[in-house]
Amino acid sequence: MIAEVYPNIFKNEIVLPRNPLKAINSYIITSENRNLIIDTGFNTATCQAQLMSGLEELTIALNKTDLFITHMHTDHSGLAPILKKHGVQAIYFSQLDGDLFNNISRKGNFVQTIQTHNKIYNLTSNNPFGKDFGDVQIEPLEFIPLSEGNEIVIGDYCFEVVDIPGHSPGHIGLYERKHRLFFCGDHILDEITPNISFWGFGQDILATYLNSLQKVYEYEINYLFTGHRKVLREHRKRIIELFDHHEKRLKEVLTILKDSAKTVGEVAPHMHWDIGNLRWDDFPNSQKWFASGEALSHLEHLFHTGLVGRSDRNGMFFYGII
Repeated sequence: MIAEVYPNIFKNEIVLPRNPLKAINSYIITSENRNLIIDTGFNTATCQAQLMSGLEELTIALNKTDLFITHMHTDHSGLAPILKKHGVQAIYFSQLDGDLFNNISRKGNFVQTIQTHNKIYNLTSNNPFGKDFGDVQIEPLEFIPLSEGNEIVIGDYCFEVVDIPGHSPGHIGLYERKHRLFFCGDHILDEITPNISFWGFGQDILATYLNSLQKVYEYEINYLFTGHRKVLREHRKRIIELFDHHEKRLKEVLTILKDSAKTVGEVAPHMHWDIGNLRWDDFPNSQKWFASGEALSHLEHLFHTGLVGRSDRNGMFFYGII
């Protein structure tokens, strides 16, 4: 469904069937000489049909169009190879997320990543995502890497690239200073909280995310164009809510650890999750995966800030209050 959300800026809401995110907002910025698509939807026939329908409704010429990917998650990047085959010109990614997209999306690497995380999370599903999360590519995707301070000019708009890592290690956004517009991908969402997952023991990804939130808090923004749900007008109010959410999460995890050291597989089922009234055992495998990753990012933050200890017992990681 196409809607003009600002002059020459259109939101193409692409439904994600059987997915709790419900839909993704793909944006299309038009001008006489050049167009820009921001994010795509999964690499599925359903998402592709909706994406292409919106582009056709706006009579977008793909040979005069570039693609900007906010981050490597497949609901945002999955159709990039398809758009390239249909004539899209430059594809922009951050270097980090573009490399992750190319590495993880190859079938062998994808399976290896799943198996590694399953062991850490104490999950058993071979593929927690299934076909609803789109097919993976085989060929590497050629992209142009962007980073903080790079600019993309479309018509009267001059967009500045902003590094906002956290939801993914190389998440980037676009800021239009004159009009006070910010395309933030999944960095900030209304109604739901962005998943902050585990990306390796060498980094405190939650701290990275919180720092990126504080960074965007300082920007003057009239319209925050999000990757899912509603366009936001009061970004600072929402950022304060997200800070509060993660503070409560951290306190919740400390409470769960108060009696004994536990693995992430023992912590995650006892945390509060807004997935209807389902018990942990009834969660879809994909939601167990995301919940476990978020639980571990909070455990790692507590470890990096010195509030809990971490021990490796034959490949199982235990966290306990010091």
